[in-house]
Amino acid sequence: MSNSPRVPHVLHVAQPVEGGVARVVTDLAAAQLAAGLRVTVACPAGGTLSDTLRAQGCTVLRWDATRSPGHRLPGEVRQLTGILRAVRPHLVHAHSAKAGLAARLAVRGRIPTVFQPHAWSFEAAHGVVASMALGWERWGARWATRVLCVSEAERRTGERVGIGAAWEVIPNGVDTLRFFPEGDRAGSGTGPLVVCVGRLCRQKGQDVLLRAWPEVVRRLPRARLVLVGDGPDADRLRAAAPGSVTFAGTAADAAPWYRAADVVVLPSRWEGMALAPLEAMACARPVVVTDVDGARESLPPELVPHCLVPPEDPGALARATTALLRDEPLRAALGAQGRRHVLAAHDLRHATDAVIDVYRALPGIVVTPAVVSN
Repeated sequence: MSNSPRVPHVLHVAQPVEGGVARVVTDLAAAQLAAGLRVTVACPAGGTLSDTLRAQGCTVLRWDATRSPGHRLPGEVRQLTGILRAVRPHLVHAHSAKAGLAARLAVRGRIPTVFQPHAWSFEAAHGVVASMALGWERWGARWATRVLCVSEAERRTGERVGIGAAWEVIPNGVDTLRFFPEGDRAGSGTGPLVVCVGRLCRQKGQDVLLRAWPEVVRRLPRARLVLVGDGPDADRLRAAAPGSVTFAGTAADAAPWYRAADVVVLPSRWEGMALAPLEAMACARPVVVTDVDGARESLPPELVPHCLVPPEDPGALARATTALLRDEPLRAALGAQGRRHVLAAHDLRHATDAVIDVYRALPGIVVTPAVVSN
């Protein structure tokens, strides 16, 4: 297949190789390959991303990048510049803060560039680092042909802090043929089960959930909590966890854990729009989430009074979780409403088609109906 504008060649750049960002990159690459586009992904070795992409026929190039900016950044930008010369893509789609930083420095607006924050970098930092991250996002927006947000709240946060960009908003989507109510369930034992799926890190707020958990157990002594995932805070969280908490590690497929759960909880400190609550609702499970960017938009209106709590509030988290665990008919009703909502508003196919529509609108990019129908 020739490198012709009629068959656009997309270079996705990603630093995370596991978790939500990796899932989005995998889903986009699969959909774009199926639509007849040429797709290459530059990412670090390790994790699950490279193997998953190669299994679906995607070209993967190694990009040795650390998660945070630092003294290795100039070398990472040079390596990415070399990849750009070799690949000669028609457009670059950079995912998350680090790839967004390196890719925009390497491309500098010479070809169309889509930057997708997947939550803003300055929300993850404090003090001088946060100020530097915000300064970069304000300045670097000039080198993004489009800034693609996964929620209106994420876009509003960017606008509020002075980032001037050509915005697009496409809510996250999940594979409703993979995440559905029936099917295998993880071993759930006895007693009410709460499940939290996410990287074990400060962003996802499992420490807040562990502070809330004693109050849940006081009211429901047989309740159990399972944390699914791994990450830098694993040891610290294990040290703080009582015996009613199980650490399941990383799951190749989280759907059985969602199906086993009575309630799914994600107490994040910041997000763009988290995938875990959408996956849980697709499995017809009620969720309790914190009111960070994208959370309110991800819920149907019926769930908001029962399922949305302030961030960093263990008491509110415990009360909402306990109330749902005590009310089985309410859980069933909210689960069914959540499933219908995801089918209508967050189906993966709608999201991936919308991203191709964004590409089609970029200057110099021609995506013909014949290509998309392949």
